[in-house]
Amino acid sequence: MTDKPKIPAIDLKQLKFHYRPGGWQLELPELTLHSGQHLFVRGASGSGKTTLLNLLCGITRPVSGELFISGHALHKLSGGARDSLRAKHIGVVFQQLNLIPYLSVLDNTLLSSHFAGQNKAEALSRAEQLLQRLSLQQSLWQQPASELSVGQQQRVAIARALLPRPTLLIADEPTSALDSDNRDAFMRVMLAEADANNCTVVFVSHDKSL
Repeated sequence: MTDKPKIPAIDLKQLKFHYRPGGWQLELPELTLHSGQHLFVRGASGSGKTTLLNLLCGITRPVSGELFISGHALHKLSGGARDSLRAKHIGVVFQQLNLIPYLSVLDNTLLSSHFAGQNKAEALSRAEQLLQRLSLQQSLWQQPASELSVGQQQRVAIARALLPRPTLLIADEPTSALDSDNRDAFMRVMLAEADANNCTVVFVSHDKSL
């Protein structure tokens, strides 16, 4: 019996985007990434890194071409359908982390489960497991995010992104404000957790030392 071919996490062809006709244009002839693969994207400011992330997340719609995320034709979906797909299949670690400062560590982590429609008990159990694996001790779970160190906040952001078991994890320059030791530690933690979840990673940075 022949195994069915695995559906790529990302599969795009002849993808094009521009803000106005005749202006700057991003062109991607072809890209395929499978579960567990990592892609590092580096470039100067203004080179299109954020535009690429917005396309992969479904925030921005391409002008032409095809973009499939876990087999879903993202380029054909409505805005609401793209939002739903992003909530269920795509985790994002933002440069500014985007934690809600007055919410607890646990509530910040659980936010992604609400949008993904996860079972509450299952989401809570998984959130606790992720926080433990990310070395955030239980005594911190009810503390507001504003009281955490930057390194601790980053771990909460990783847990939140991975909670719905996304096919794709996107990290948008989350190490830009860190020194080299904290940057390297963050990368190790993020990639280890992504690998443990067989998650495809697209990491964007302008840092030449990475």
